[in-house]
Amino acid sequence: MHTRAYQMICTYTAKIRLTSGLAAAVLLAGCASGGKPAGTLSTGLLEADNPQVLLLGEVHDNAEGHKLRYELLRQRVEAGWRPVLVMEQFDRENQDLLTKAQKGCLDAQCVIRVAGGARWDWQLYYPVIQLALDHQLALVAGNLSRADASRVVRDGVASSFDPQSVKEYKLDQPLPAAVVGAQQQEIMAGHCNMLPEMMAGGMVNAQVARDVWMARIIRDQLPRDVVLIAGNGHVRKDIGVGYWLRQVAPALKVRSVGFIEGGGNGGRYDSIQTVAPQTRDDPCKQVKK
Repeated sequence: MHTRAYQMICTYTAKIRLTSGLAAAVLLAGCASGGKPAGTLSTGLLEADNPQVLLLGEVHDNAEGHKLRYELLRQRVEAGWRPVLVMEQFDRENQDLLTKAQKGCLDAQCVIRVAGGARWDWQLYYPVIQLALDHQLALVAGNLSRADASRVVRDGVASSFDPQSVKEYKLDQPLPAAVVGAQQQEIMAGHCNMLPEMMAGGMVNAQVARDVWMARIIRDQLPRDVVLIAGNGHVRKDIGVGYWLRQVAPALKVRSVGFIEGGGNGGRYDSIQTVAPQTRDDPCKQVKK
């Protein structure tokens, strides 16, 4: 990628990060909730068996979705399930800090102080982290850092992976057209349809790299059961982590659950939990200035 194009992507990306969870907010702003009344966990989710891998999504700023997801996880853990928790909110290079915090901290606030970053509203994740501490569930950092993502934007998806992972996930080949097309559509919509087209490819690569990394981290935890805590886009089974898990471990029992503010499933998830829309300002104001 030419240097100027890369710099433009970095500048634009920095601008859109002024609004937390912008992409999800844009895609969902103004949606009315439907299906199961908001505030009530779906009976199907409560009664389903524990899979080997459970992908639990979120709209990052939706407090009700966080509460419902926590309740789903709490009930399963208190019934005896002991999965590893892989969290998008912790960057991979902070795993040593996260492990240290789990050993030395008595409460979630301590873990957040030691290993958390500045990008997240950590109080939304406090209950899940406390649940992990109370029941001795391993916490695993699941995300690429901003530095990693910037390198991917500049140098391509394979740049953040070791040769074995590049081979397994076929990252030395062009990405599947269906994945690229769907990811680009989501990214453009999530950036108010104002993202210059020349920048979309790099941002698609960064999103795919995060999904592949999470899939790889999940596989590293096996044969232990795993729960992924991540945004709805990442837990999609058609283009997200679920897709990449199927490419290398098709026999793995994976279930994806989207916690969405409205609309249908559309083949994106195995199950959905509808939540009430979060009240928020027009998320596009920041990028229209």
